[in-house]
Amino acid sequence: MDKFTKIAQLKDVSALRGRLAQLNLDVPVDDAILTAAAGSPLDTKLSVGTFEVGNRWCIHPMEGWDAQADGRPSALTLRRWRRFGQSGAKWIWGGEAAAVVPEARANPRQTLATTENGPGLAQLRDAVEKAHLEKFGNVDDLLVGLQLTHSGRFSQPTDRGPEPRIAYHHPLLDPRFGISKGDASVLTDTELEGLIEQFVRAARLAAEVGFRFVDVKACHGYLIHELLGGHTRPGPYGGAFSGRVRTLAEIIRGIRRDVPDLIIGVRISAFDSVPYTTGAEGIGQPAEYAELLPYRYGFGISSSDPVEADLSETIQLLHTLRDLGVHTINVSCGSPYYCPHLQRPAIFPPSDGYLPPEDPLCGVARQIEMARICKEACPELPMVGSGYSYLQDYLPQVAQAVIRNGWIDAVGLGRMVLSYPEMPSDTLREGITKRKKICRTFSDCTTAPRGGIVSGCYPLDEHYHHLPEAVQLATLKKEVSARRAKGQKDS
Repeated sequence: MDKFTKIAQLKDVSALRGRLAQLNLDVPVDDAILTAAAGSPLDTKLSVGTFEVGNRWCIHPMEGWDAQADGRPSALTLRRWRRFGQSGAKWIWGGEAAAVVPEARANPRQTLATTENGPGLAQLRDAVEKAHLEKFGNVDDLLVGLQLTHSGRFSQPTDRGPEPRIAYHHPLLDPRFGISKGDASVLTDTELEGLIEQFVRAARLAAEVGFRFVDVKACHGYLIHELLGGHTRPGPYGGAFSGRVRTLAEIIRGIRRDVPDLIIGVRISAFDSVPYTTGAEGIGQPAEYAELLPYRYGFGISSSDPVEADLSETIQLLHTLRDLGVHTINVSCGSPYYCPHLQRPAIFPPSDGYLPPEDPLCGVARQIEMARICKEACPELPMVGSGYSYLQDYLPQVAQAVIRNGWIDAVGLGRMVLSYPEMPSDTLREGITKRKKICRTFSDCTTAPRGGIVSGCYPLDEHYHHLPEAVQLATLKKEVSARRAKGQKDS
């Protein structure tokens, strides 16, 4: 871990450019943070469907592990949404990953997009809009949506433990997550047909309670993403590309039919990888896959070299979604469960992760480049980029540059907004960032929910720092550190 220069050690933009050059990475960086008054590219408006978004900052959806047991928002959930509203970002992409049925939850405290929780969803939308109105004076250019999800392989709807529902058996992921070779966990075609209708019902509900758009989540190893890689699944929902995209396409057609005025987005994992494991000295390494070639267990992945991306089907998917009437795409990659260094570049891994096998700047640059390729391939679709938080102090300078260059249309913030929700506002109003609030990618916001603790920024958000759960998290981290030290010693 120590061999990688930490971003906090880079004293200025020149030092960052020097490090990027050492790594042979093509990432544009502006000299300074520009305010709105100085013509920041991040302050320009963007048309999404029939809506004009006020600026190019976007807040990504997250799972807080902090809703009520019945899916209603808790005080912590509402606080997070109020902070989204106070951020200055004009695009709230889902804000929350909301499960369309209880059994689709990734954790027992995930928000639900069900009829019973309609009032709770309305509370979330109301919280973000009221906070934004109070701080910025109007919400006419604030686009707020709800992400709809089914956690599939990573479903854990109760405290009893994982209850996976999978698209197909995966020879590397099944044994890792305790899935047997029997078919009990594989969703049938009939069950998928029922879930298509559940997604459509959830979209109708989102529109009824005032959300302007929905995101049909197709990323990070969850169900719809896994279906996109279902080459080995037989029947109408697998095999050829037309079958693998069928579930997503039918959901979109259903939403267009029932809620024609609702804006539709899709967050995709544009590329993937074989799962990674913890190797020598705790460093991540790809699982053995030589006997599985040609590799047929993923999407946006090379069948001959599955640690490398292949965007040919990704671009085909973008064209398909455009033709189906999707209005916007959020470009992510991989999965936090089996290749987190690709999906969420960081120096410090979560409790169930591994030390990064590459400088995390490589992961940032890869996501920026792949999103640029997607944008070039389908320029008519507004696209949001991901993977920027590791840039830390220099995030705004890179965000400005990629927007100006047309590599992407908006820049999304995920874990950064947990510690520093005001970054969009501070940059556009004052041309500054507040160093003490900047996320340093300690991964506590992931380690906590992996241990059944509510997610949040425990190191930098005073509210979480003083919660009783902070003590639980500290104990958990000590246990993880001891295990890692022992593992490294044994290796």
